[in-house]
Amino acid sequence: MKLLILDRDGVINYDSDAYIKSLAEWIPLPGAIEAIAHLSKAGWTVAVATNQSGLARGYYDLAVLESMHARLRELVTEQGGELGLIVHCPHGPDDGCNCRKPKTGMLEQIATHYRVALKGVWFVGDSSGDLTAACAVDCQPVLVKTGKGELTLAKGLPAGTLVFDDLAAVAVQLLH
Repeated sequence: MKLLILDRDGVINYDSDAYIKSLAEWIPLPGAIEAIAHLSKAGWTVAVATNQSGLARGYYDLAVLESMHARLRELVTEQGGELGLIVHCPHGPDDGCNCRKPKTGMLEQIATHYRVALKGVWFVGDSSGDLTAACAVDCQPVLVKTGKGELTLAKGLPAGTLVFDDLAAVAVQLLH
């Protein structure tokens, strides 16, 4: 199985320090939907692992989050692709869970769901938490410069991290 795991905010859609709190605020980044669809049509399974502490903070509820993910799936389907498993962490940073990145619970959940080892699987993110989680489970850390990516790049990256301008560039590399 060819598996690719993506962070959501800042990788697939625009991010906001004020959180993405409604379907209207959930806006795909240029080329991201097409990239997921192209990968899917080429035999890749694309999964998503996303921290959503806005749930714990009361900024939006599960129905709103599910509407964003339904819209994401709909857009990918319109492009002829299919999106795989989407997992989210609903906890705040101080809740002590094992799923909130940089912890590895969501990545392990995806591995269990697909019955695959994570070693070498590309995990694409825009934050140091994404890269730390990737390294902790032996995924290939991949940074995109969208979202918080430029800030993350400036702080220094784990050894072996691949860097791309955006998700579309990641897809071009994988489909090469």
